[in-house]
Amino acid sequence: MAAIPLVSSDVDGTLITPDKQLTEATLRTARLLSERGIAFTVVSSRPPSGLRMLVRPLSLRLPMGAFSGSAVIGPDLQIVEQHFISEEVARRSADVLSAFAADTWLYTPAGWFVCDPHGHYVSSEKRTIQIEPTVVTDFGPHFARTFKLVGSSQNFTRLAECETAMREVLGNQASVARSQLYYLDITPPGLDKGTFVEALSKRLAVPLRAIAVLGDMENDLAMFRKAGMSIAMGTASKKVKYFATHITTSNAEDGFAWAIKRYVLA
Repeated sequence: MAAIPLVSSDVDGTLITPDKQLTEATLRTARLLSERGIAFTVVSSRPPSGLRMLVRPLSLRLPMGAFSGSAVIGPDLQIVEQHFISEEVARRSADVLSAFAADTWLYTPAGWFVCDPHGHYVSSEKRTIQIEPTVVTDFGPHFARTFKLVGSSQNFTRLAECETAMREVLGNQASVARSQLYYLDITPPGLDKGTFVEALSKRLAVPLRAIAVLGDMENDLAMFRKAGMSIAMGTASKKVKYFATHITTSNAEDGFAWAIKRYVLA
């Protein structure tokens, strides 16, 4: 068995380039992992539809984590496991986001809901997850079955303040973390990228210490704390790098491929 028999990677900011592409180096590296018998999967804050673009090019066969690990899907994008935020918590989360002037989005089984289709990051999200938003004037009827809320803002400092306030308001009733500097994610409590890695460990009978994970944002720290090897991208913050066992180059410089070849395949 390989010293590292399982690799799990974040997607945006890590596996794909800033313009949301898989490079030839990344594709070659995924093939090398397969040839060495090393299992590979992804865990992302994206909804299931946003992972479709990765399945065939990377020959993904294991379960994948969506909504930062609070949903598990198969390579066919069928739901294996899913969890919701309570209606009360979803409403309170939306109130806090509104107080900090963040553009609010809802993800539910019925789709991705927005109130402002011209919000700063809506067009970017459409390209990323490859679905169109449903425009509504009131989120009220949709709070009962919410996978994730997102607050997006161009004011990164204000959004960081919102993150702190959200944690104070919600406590342990939801997971709160930024998946990008401009996205604040609120997902079901007790579930994150770390619990996804733990589930993979049990499913494949691979010790946590033998798993390598890659990421760039603070929502990746949950899996950094679980895995034996954690690799931070070159663009990661000082805090994320501090908790990593290794640091690679950026996602614009094939940091995923470089790290896998140096720390996993070597």
